[in-house]
Amino acid sequence: MKYLVLILAGLLSFYVAAALPQQSAQLTWAYPVPDKNPPPAGDAKEVKRLPGSTKSYTQAQIDDQLNPPDWFPQEHAPLPGIVEHGFQVQACGSCHLMSGNGHPESAMLAGLPLAYLLRQMQDFKSGARKDPMVYEPSQRAARMNAIAKGLPDEDMRKAVEFFAALKPAVWYKVEEAQTVPKTWVNGGRMRFALPRGGTEPIGNRIVTLPQDPARVESRDPHSGFIAYVPPGSIKKGETLVKTGGSGKTIACEICHGEGLKGLGDVPRLAGIHPIYIVRQLYNFQTGANSSTAGAQMKKVAEKLTEDDMIAIAAYAASLAP
Repeated sequence: MKYLVLILAGLLSFYVAAALPQQSAQLTWAYPVPDKNPPPAGDAKEVKRLPGSTKSYTQAQIDDQLNPPDWFPQEHAPLPGIVEHGFQVQACGSCHLMSGNGHPESAMLAGLPLAYLLRQMQDFKSGARKDPMVYEPSQRAARMNAIAKGLPDEDMRKAVEFFAALKPAVWYKVEEAQTVPKTWVNGGRMRFALPRGGTEPIGNRIVTLPQDPARVESRDPHSGFIAYVPPGSIKKGETLVKTGGSGKTIACEICHGEGLKGLGDVPRLAGIHPIYIVRQLYNFQTGANSSTAGAQMKKVAEKLTEDDMIAIAAYAASLAP
């Protein structure tokens, strides 16, 4: 009986995949997992400092997910406990930073609508929002599922109120490129250029790298990223976003507002990490996000190819937040 269930599950996955627009096996670039043989790490006891900050931390302290660094406390309101310190779950600031701009492996939360953020946390908590089964090893949504389940409602509200009140910044510089540096993925699922150098064709993917690797590894809230996208992506994305591409989808501004800056409790897409946008479109398309919003977006995303998702994400990310 056990084997019959496994066979039926496999057949179901096959037919679901066959019903979707053709996506390459390389979509794993949007759900990266840490390299098994990473380059040698630096000295965890070395004291780090950043320009303009009076604080100092060792790399071991910076990497402490229960007590992440707050380099510029004067730049934000008092931190809610769960943003600053983790208890049963890791601190929000460890991934999303105290600025709310986050890193490529996490979401940009700064300035998003409060109602939207609360809804996402409830969807993580219920399991309505998760990653597609084939990409579960990335542990992206799975981590948030566990955090949301272990987070008291009061702490959840304080955290999202803090992030919703922050002002978003230009955090991702989008550049079209034929070739990109060869890369590796660290334990935090962030991509870096290989120390030995080298380049490779970008292919059909988005490659996001720190503008200053050392500062990003220090969780510097002032140091952002470059998102490399295939040539022609931004213009193609503009057409899809503004017109719907002759019925392939609908014009994104109808719901997400002029300039994709958000409308009511519908989130902003402008300036959001493009790989994050690709992940969400794919999650909607596959039904991995089965929330109310997921049900609304499934029809929007159902005809999108991988190229389309990359293009939409590239254009949206290129806009000022």
